[in-house]
Formats: sequence, structure tokens, C-alpha cells
Amino acid sequence: MAIGPVQLIVLGFNHPDFHGEVIQELERLRESDTVRVIDAIAVYKDADGELEVEHLSNLTEQEAIEYGTKIGALIGLGIEGEEGMIEGAEAGAEVAAAEGIDVFGDAEEWDVLEDIPNDSAAALILLEHHWAVPLRDAIARAGGFRISDGFISPLDLVAIGMMTADEAQELHALETTGAAKS
Repeated sequence: MAIGPVQLIVLGFNHPDFHGEVIQELERLRESDTVRVIDAIAVYKDADGELEVEHLSNLTEQEAIEYGTKIGALIGLGIEGEEGMIEGAEAGAEVAAAEGIDVFGDAEEWDVLEDIPNDSAAALILLEHHWAVPLRDAIARAGGFRISDGFISPLDLVAIGMMTADEAQELHALETTGAAKS
């Protein structure tokens, strides 16, 4: 089975106030076949840095069985706590090495769990971008390949005239601190 480009998105929440809106939006994107949620977990980090993990997902029961906890495997977070995290990381490294895959390449490792501030929560969502499959395949047929990718800050869009400084500041605050428009 061919799989589309996959992205791990980590969203922080200082004081989570969930009303089902995020799951509803992911479901809307799924129904339109724009994206597929491969896995989703919530991580709560207390003031001392202790973690509590909860599985979130809009996967069907069959998809959940097929895909399991992929985020945990990617970031080395085991359901069995620290011992499971170490075992999971070692197992993943062994499989990658056996197949000749350098998971992180020359890039620095990304310690997702370390990046979550104490006394906050994060939603980790592993998405497959269905919309990008035809584009990726066309690029490959043309001999192209991905060199890099990343989201552009709204602050950088001011310099090229795509938004005003005030709009960019407001959107930047929304994206980086969750400071909603008043």
C-alpha cells in the first residue's frame, strides 16, 4: 500500500479546554479525504515533568488495530513507562538498522517530550496528507525529490507583503501561545 506524506504535529495547550472542536475538524478533513489521522495522543506533563499519556483518535476500530500506537514508536514513548520507552526505541532502532535506514539522517534528533513545557499538555497528531500524494508522485516522475520543508511564520510573511504587521503579530500569537483573538 502506498502511503502519502506523513507529518507529526505537536500542539501545546497551557490550560486545555477541549470541547471536541479539534476532533471534529480532523473528522471533517478525513471525510473530505484531505488527511488521514494515523495516530493521536494527548500528553499531560505535570509541574515536575511527569508524563501521563492518553490515546486520542478518530480511527475506526480496524484502523486502530492495523496502525497501533505509531506516535509512541516514533518518539520512543512506551505504554510501559520508561522501561517501555527504552525497549520501544531499541526495537525501532534495530528494525531501522536492519533495513539500512538512518531515521534522523544528518538532522538533530527532535525530543518531542522534552519540548513540552512542564504543567501543560500537548496533542501529538500523526497525519497522512492524502492531498499531497498526486503532487508527490508527479514530482518523482519528473525526477524531483524533497530537499526540505517547514511552516513559514506569519511574521516572515510581512516582508513579502502577504499580510500586515498587525495581522502577522495576531496570527503569530495565536499559533505560538494560543492567545485567541479578543
